[in-house]
Amino acid sequence: MTEATRTADGTPGAEVDVAAEGARIAANVARVVQGKDDVVRLALVVLLAEGHLLIEDVPGVGKTTLAKALAASIDATVRRIQFTPDLLPSDVTGVAIYDQETREFEFKPGAIFANVVVADEINRASPKTQSALLECMEERQVTVDGVSYELARPFLVMATQNPLEMEGTYPLPEAQRDRFTARVSMGYPDRVAELAMLDDRATADPLVTLQPVADAADVRDLVAAVGQLHVAEAVRRYVVALVEASRRSPHLRLGASPRAGLQLLRAARASAALSGRDHVLPDDVQALATPVLAHRLLLTADAALGRRSAEQVVAELLAGVPVPRGR
Repeated sequence: MTEATRTADGTPGAEVDVAAEGARIAANVARVVQGKDDVVRLALVVLLAEGHLLIEDVPGVGKTTLAKALAASIDATVRRIQFTPDLLPSDVTGVAIYDQETREFEFKPGAIFANVVVADEINRASPKTQSALLECMEERQVTVDGVSYELARPFLVMATQNPLEMEGTYPLPEAQRDRFTARVSMGYPDRVAELAMLDDRATADPLVTLQPVADAADVRDLVAAVGQLHVAEAVRRYVVALVEASRRSPHLRLGASPRAGLQLLRAARASAALSGRDHVLPDDVQALATPVLAHRLLLTADAALGRRSAEQVVAELLAGVPVPRGR
């Protein structure tokens, strides 16, 4: 069991069971996002790994609903940004406005100043506006006119995009995709879940009545507990071996970055904690390799013409890199 503590002043000091608390949040989200337990778990893993999640799929499968449900399950500040071609970087980060009474510039925070930020249809905004998120997502701060402003913890960006409709969109550049810890596709629900959805939403939207089951302080405790998990030297070497193998793959013109390795290990820690363990297994790394690595990889022209996918390349990497044995 993975635990952390918090004292009365909010620093780490009451015991918290990561697996139990995580299960409670996941069950709450599952009241709205039905039949997608694996997707909900991945979103929770990203939250506890202090990362960001890219939700990519066709319209109508619940991308925004997942983001909103997770945000509603945490009693923290939540902002939703609808990305459009006319959205300005200052709309995201904020702007310094001159106050004529005080004759000073006053900073007006943008929509990014929240614990959970839902970036809806992120690829509809211009590259300039997309780049406004780079500093926020990596350094958890905003710099305007030379002054830096810290963002509150926890800080999670959940971005959605439609991969099929390309007209009027701007594909995320490599640097932007690399900021996202993981990418997930919702997929269509199975028949049972879809029938239940028709019944549950016939008269009301369950998202409206969803109540939080944790707050920002609880999430900070969970994150602290995840950071205490033991990672054996062999597992760390395994992570490095995977990212190094991606850079040597003949099917890739861009392999995984050092940031990818860091985030893969953080996600593996969170997954282990949610499973009730105090140590990371190679199985945790393998289970998260595809959602954490695939969206960062760029295929060669020959691989793309051969209809090879980044997911297939990751599977080949997992098959080719020896798995460490023991703890």
